[in-house]
Amino acid sequence: MANPNNPELEPLSRTQILVFMGVTAVFLLAIAKVWQKLGAVELLPIRFSTQAFLWSVGVATGITLTSGIIYRLWPAYQRSADVYLELVIKPLIWTDIIWLGLLPGLSEELLFRGVMLPALGLNLTAVFVSSILFGVLHLSGSGQWPYVVWATIVGFALGYCALVTGNLVVPVVTHIITNLVSGSLWKVNHWQQQQEGSHLDD
Repeated sequence: MANPNNPELEPLSRTQILVFMGVTAVFLLAIAKVWQKLGAVELLPIRFSTQAFLWSVGVATGITLTSGIIYRLWPAYQRSADVYLELVIKPLIWTDIIWLGLLPGLSEELLFRGVMLPALGLNLTAVFVSSILFGVLHLSGSGQWPYVVWATIVGFALGYCALVTGNLVVPVVTHIITNLVSGSLWKVNHWQQQQEGSHLDD
């Protein structure tokens, strides 16, 4: 049965979500490698350091806090985010949240920040274009445009960090942390709502 809040989106099983994430990750990685090869694109440098990690934690914290504020102030985004997160996260068990962080974090960043930014000129225009395409990637229905707007903003933040630091590690780790935190928070909130509901039924 379709979600009553958004009839376009049919509920998916845990296996379907995991397979979809895996196939999407492989597809994006393949596009990135083919683009890099055919376009002779030099991948954004990968440098592991304490500074890169601190950058990632700081930006991930900023994205998470901003998301929470927008969620409370913008009802359309709240509805859109609820539908998207319920569709993606509800079927998953706790250990699956790791894949929710790693698969999109690695594949999407390799394509959108690692390859696309250098290919488009490694400048603000490239950041804007890659951000819009990143946002469109998160479109799962016509009613989901507020979530696409938010994903575009996040894409810009990730792209700008990549541009400023010149280090692919920063957007990758930021993306992974953000997904892990948002997925975990949704799971906790959903569990609390279930507990409150069961207490009301007693």
